[in-house]
Amino acid sequence: MEQSAYLVIDDLTKVYERGQVVALKDVSFSVTKGEFLVIIGLSGSGKSTLLRCINRLIEPTAGTIRLDGVELTKLSASRMREVRRGIGMIFQHFNLVSRSTVLTNVLTGRLGYTSTWRSMAGWFSKEDYHLAMQNLERVGLKEKAYVRADELSGGQQQRVGIARALMQQPNLLLVDEPVSALDPATSSSIMQYFEEINRQDGVTVLTSLHFLSLARRYGSRILALKDGEIVFEGRPNEIDNVRFKEIYGEESEEVEVR
Repeated sequence: MEQSAYLVIDDLTKVYERGQVVALKDVSFSVTKGEFLVIIGLSGSGKSTLLRCINRLIEPTAGTIRLDGVELTKLSASRMREVRRGIGMIFQHFNLVSRSTVLTNVLTGRLGYTSTWRSMAGWFSKEDYHLAMQNLERVGLKEKAYVRADELSGGQQQRVGIARALMQQPNLLLVDEPVSALDPATSSSIMQYFEEINRQDGVTVLTSLHFLSLARRYGSRILALKDGEIVFEGRPNEIDNVRFKEIYGEESEEVEVR
């Protein structure tokens, strides 16, 4: 029996700067629950815009987004904030508060579950602190809990971002270019965390990547964007040399180094 779609994107379009820049054009695809979808393409292809439209950090210009039967594009701002509790987000540049401790950064992942006045005061429950330490241990950073975030390496900071996202106990994880600033060895170790979260926790993962080699290693399915449009959708082993050139063009040799 075919598994029903968990995330459904229909004719998603995003236009910036008074119609001068079309970042996404009529993008349509679906994702089943528990899938690991990798979105590839060159810089400026629309990968980051797509991920941010899904959780409405960026408002789409047109089209619909349905998550587990709920049409996100029709939700009020307050209702959307509730839905975001179950959508974790990992950012390319970590988005940590550099002068705060690792533990404090991780605890911010619970803000969606905390009252406004408590979050402003930085008050979290004992259960939240316990969960934060558990998640730090999971990413190998428990001993760094009281270290300032800006004292960590890039790979460590990204692991803090993963622990923070896990605090939401998400059903969906959106991961935007998580290894673009990291060396190859660190990149693989970071991707392994997402693979573990996907397989062990059953979390649906959508991640954008620049490098096809990583997409082939970790993705169960690949979606390729070029100039805001889908140019490939299928299994990693279905990307042959012809498809590769369609996606990456003249930069293909540079892209495939990793």
